[in-house]
Amino acid sequence: MENLTLGANDSECYSVDSSSRRRPFLFFYLAIIITAIPSNAFFLYVSWQHIRLRNGLGVYLFNLALSDLTFTLGFSLWLDYLWRGVWVHGGRLCVLSVYSLFTNFYTSDVLLCCIAMDRYLAVVHPLKYTSLRKVGTAAAVSVAIWVSVVFFNAMTVTWEDSYHEMDTAALCGDLFFPMSDTLARANVARFLLGFVVPSLLMLFSNWGICRAVRSNRATEEQERRRISKLLTLFLLSLLLFFGPVHVMMLLRMLVQDCRDLVWLLYPYKISIAMSALNCIADPLLYCFITRTGRENVSQVVLFLQVKKRSRYEDVV
Repeated sequence: MENLTLGANDSECYSVDSSSRRRPFLFFYLAIIITAIPSNAFFLYVSWQHIRLRNGLGVYLFNLALSDLTFTLGFSLWLDYLWRGVWVHGGRLCVLSVYSLFTNFYTSDVLLCCIAMDRYLAVVHPLKYTSLRKVGTAAAVSVAIWVSVVFFNAMTVTWEDSYHEMDTAALCGDLFFPMSDTLARANVARFLLGFVVPSLLMLFSNWGICRAVRSNRATEEQERRRISKLLTLFLLSLLLFFGPVHVMMLLRMLVQDCRDLVWLLYPYKISIAMSALNCIADPLLYCFITRTGRENVSQVVLFLQVKKRSRYEDVV
C-alpha cells in the first residue's frame, strides 16, 4: 500500500503516503480528539455560566466551544483516512468533511476577534458601548457569523478541489492539480478576510487594552503583566494556528507544475494539523487561564471531591 500510484498519467502528481509518514498524523489527531472533546464540553459549561449571568461574552465563548466540539467529533473520518491511506467514504462525505474543516477555521478566528473586541470595549470604553455587549447583540452577531461562513464555504468548497478519484484509490482534502479559478479566488479571500483582517483586529484590540491598563493607576503591576501575557497568548494563538495554513494556500497558487506538489503537500498537511490545535488551545486559554474559567474549574473540582468523599463515607 506504500507509495501507491493512482494512475499512469498522474504518477508524478498523486500518490498515497507511506504508513510511516501517516502514523505521526494519526496519533496526533487521536490525541487531539481525546483531549479536545472533554475540554470543549467543559468549555460549553463555562460559557453557559456566562450567559446565565447575562454576559454577552458567554455567547461568543459558547459558539466557539460548539464549533470546536462539532469539528472534533467529526475527526473519526480523518482518522480512518490516515489509517487506510485512501478515502473510502465517497465524494459527498469528503466534501462535507472539508466543508466542516473550513467552517471551523473561520467561525473560530472570527469569534476570537469578537471576543477580543468585546474585551476591548469592556476595558477601553466600559460605559460608552454597553448595548454592543449585551447577550442579544452577541447572539445576533454569532448568527451572522455562522450564516456568512456557511454561505462562503458553500460557494468555495467544491467537489473538484476536495475529492480526487482514480481507478485504484481516492484522495480527499489534499492538494490537487490543476488549481481551479474558484479555489484561487477563494484562497485570496480566505487569506485576506479569514486571516489578515482578524489578525489586525486582534492586534488593534490588544494594543488598546494594554494601553488602557498601563494608563490606569488603579491596576496593580502584577495584574498588568498578567493581562499583557494573556493578550499576547491570544494573538500568538491566532498567528500560530491559522497563519501557516493560509500561507500554504498562497504558495499553492504559485504551483504551475503538478510535480511541485510533492514538496508542498507534506508542509500543507503539517499546517492543517497545527490549525487543529486551536480546538485544544481555545478552552485552555479561555477556561483555564482567565479568572472566571479558573473559578469554574475550582467549583467543579470541589464538587467532585465532595461527591467522592460522600461515596467513601457511604461505603464505610
